[in-house]
Amino acid sequence: MKTIGILALQGDFDAHRKAVERAGGRPVEVRTAKDLDACDGLIVPGGESTTMLKLLDIENLTEPLRQFAGRKPVFGTCAGAILLAHSVTSPTQPSLNLIDIDVERNAYGRQIDSRVAHVEAGGQPMEAVFIRAPKIRRVGPGSTILATYNGDPVWVEQGRHMVTTFHPELTPDSRVHERFLEKVSTLPSRA
Repeated sequence: MKTIGILALQGDFDAHRKAVERAGGRPVEVRTAKDLDACDGLIVPGGESTTMLKLLDIENLTEPLRQFAGRKPVFGTCAGAILLAHSVTSPTQPSLNLIDIDVERNAYGRQIDSRVAHVEAGGQPMEAVFIRAPKIRRVGPGSTILATYNGDPVWVEQGRHMVTTFHPELTPDSRVHERFLEKVSTLPSRA
């Protein structure tokens, strides 16, 4: 069973813990660089991206997270997708530049505009929860679009990394977390 770290600085990391369990993984909360040593993959949950960036710096996790991502899969949801992106607008902010996408923060609207929608994932509908979601404005040539909503990419992977602009942990559908566990399973444990 693969151990999936969930960045537990801010955001709904507990919902990801339950989703990882449903998908067949072993979740652990990550709050320090040392916690990463036990992980085969890492989930960066939704939350508030500027707050998460500050907390990563305060906890001295930014560089260890980048080093981890150089060896192992990382999956970002909503704010996590913002953190993993190549570039961020509305407003411009730093990111970890782990996946070749450009995102616009809160592009689907404010909190009041949050919604449950059906997205197209591999020819099959999937329920998706959008909460102040970013919009992926550009997908790099090495990336694969796995799901769209109204023609916009909402689930993208590139190499070992993956992002969703929605919150798959808030539905009973385990396909997204299962896909991440498959990515993790293709790499040797704690290499």
